[in-house]
Amino acid sequence: MPKEAYARIDGDTVMCPHSLEAALRAAGAVCAAIDATIDGTHTSAFCAVRPPGHHATHDQAMGFCLFNSVAVGAAHALARGVERVAIVDFDVHHGNGTQDIFWNDARVMYASTHQWPLYPGSGSRDETGAGNIVNAPLPPGSGSREFRSACAQIVLPALRAFRPQLLMISAGFDAHALDPLADMNLDAADYAWITRELVEVAIEHAGGRIVSSLEGGYSLTALRQSAAAHVAALMG
Repeated sequence: MPKEAYARIDGDTVMCPHSLEAALRAAGAVCAAIDATIDGTHTSAFCAVRPPGHHATHDQAMGFCLFNSVAVGAAHALARGVERVAIVDFDVHHGNGTQDIFWNDARVMYASTHQWPLYPGSGSRDETGAGNIVNAPLPPGSGSREFRSACAQIVLPALRAFRPQLLMISAGFDAHALDPLADMNLDAADYAWITRELVEVAIEHAGGRIVSSLEGGYSLTALRQSAAAHVAALMG
């Protein structure tokens, strides 16, 4: 494809003539999964889509992300009558776009574990929005112990207090030890563990309704192992 067929949005984000359709299909897949859980066709779904979405704000594509698929899905769920939607993001990068979109919307809880400091520079503990934002930043080099502790002590209690009617996951697998873009040390077993914990919350409060969408993950080996563990845990 000739160089002039590409458009650069920022240093990381480039579009080709097929990018818009891919991004629309990614957001549409999440909405279709939301519909399936609300209509009772399925209780859980994993959307294996790209590009990722959680860096895209309400008015800006960035960080490999064009449309914020999980945010679109959450808005779709609200439009369909769901009163409380929780989004849990365990991508190694903070989902600044999702936080931006729902900063003042108490109907949506956004909870994130992420390496800090790291791109995009947001995600400190004192960023709380309308009381609906929960950030659990982790220092470089963190592994299973630190990640599971942050989830057990911060994220999961906040989720249960929120009592979501639908639980969504921004499932980035780039906190894996093999991933080249960050410095955390998770493995597939950690992703299986947090997924099982989130499924339990969904069973307790949301009738089991849980929708996950792929975000980051840049080691193909780690991505394959982690996504397989995640989906197996979603399926119970």
